[in-house]
Amino acid sequence: MEQSIIPIQKHINNFLDWIDVEKGLSSKTQENYKRFLDRFLFWLKSSNLEALLPHQLTPEHIWDYRVFLSRQFTTNKGQPLKKNTQNYYLIALRALLGYFLAKDIVSLPPDKITLPRADKERTVKFLSLDQLEKLFNAPNVKTEAGLRDRAMLETFFSTGMRIFELTSLNKEQIKVMPGVSELELGITGKGGRARTIYFSKNAINWLTKYLQIRKDNEKALFINYRGRKTASRRLTSSAIEKIVKKYIIMVGLPITTTPHTLRHSFATDLLNQGVDIRIVQEFLGHKSILATQIYTHVTNKRLRDVHKKFHGNTQNNE
Repeated sequence: MEQSIIPIQKHINNFLDWIDVEKGLSSKTQENYKRFLDRFLFWLKSSNLEALLPHQLTPEHIWDYRVFLSRQFTTNKGQPLKKNTQNYYLIALRALLGYFLAKDIVSLPPDKITLPRADKERTVKFLSLDQLEKLFNAPNVKTEAGLRDRAMLETFFSTGMRIFELTSLNKEQIKVMPGVSELELGITGKGGRARTIYFSKNAINWLTKYLQIRKDNEKALFINYRGRKTASRRLTSSAIEKIVKKYIIMVGLPITTTPHTLRHSFATDLLNQGVDIRIVQEFLGHKSILATQIYTHVTNKRLRDVHKKFHGNTQNNE
């Protein structure tokens, strides 16, 4: 069938194949694009535009969809979507238009979708070293699950991994030997970008103890000790989020703390130690330095301290 006479909603699956094969985007990114485009398809249906063809899409349609995102589509708490959240939906739609352009399917050019200015720069949440120590000491390491959790928390902070990167780790990748205090591992992160992660002595110590009690044949590094033994026991992202939340509540740390907070804490600690922000970018696996610049709460403070030390105390002797 001629591509130009297929309704927009029928192109979504081909678009997802395209960003997989042509663009090489990760499965997680593909899932996110599908979820964002599902909202656009919902708007098409609610507007009686299910049969809309690519070439029939107009700037007026885009405007009406943006109004929908801004005013009608609210969060579970009844609040309008933040501007930077709206951007995700528009970026997905713009990517779909990019697919039409690449496949010579007549439609609006992608640059017809501009992004609203994002909300005020978000504040990165991180834990202090004292708070991290409380968190690390929370698991009962006399139990299998507690030993797993201690090793997992130490690994999170030591490596700065994203949660999906941690859940993807396999037992065979962690080659620890008694007395060995160094461990580095190559992983593939967001956007298929490869990088090396490094484990601290503490992380190696707890991983060693954890692996010593593992008598199972499971492939995953971090496994579930509940549920059916016949199913995959690899911990999921949601399971890890629940585990972290349990310990956060147990030791009285901020309820907003998530596994990603440990990644922020990792980056913040490095910057506090004087590590250059571009090196931190490499550790985190950020494609752009702009993504790393969310840690301005650290870099700005360091700039103030340097200015105060080397310039603020000078006197005018003239």
